[in-house]
Amino acid sequence: MTKSIIVKSQVKELAKIDGKSLSVAEEFYKELEEKARRDIETACKRAKLNNRNTIMARDL
Repeated sequence: MTKSIIVKSQVKELAKIDGKSLSVAEEFYKELEEKARRDIETACKRAKLNNRNTIMARDL
């Protein structure tokens, strides 16, 4: 299994509305992990296309 790049405790801390904590389903973490990995991969490809070795905010 690949090491997670998402910190569950940080997600839980942010999962609030009007100051009230929300529960976070396990499937949410899985999808968030996949989305983050896709976004990073896309940013890497874009940086490479622009002849850079640094990914930047504009690559998202």
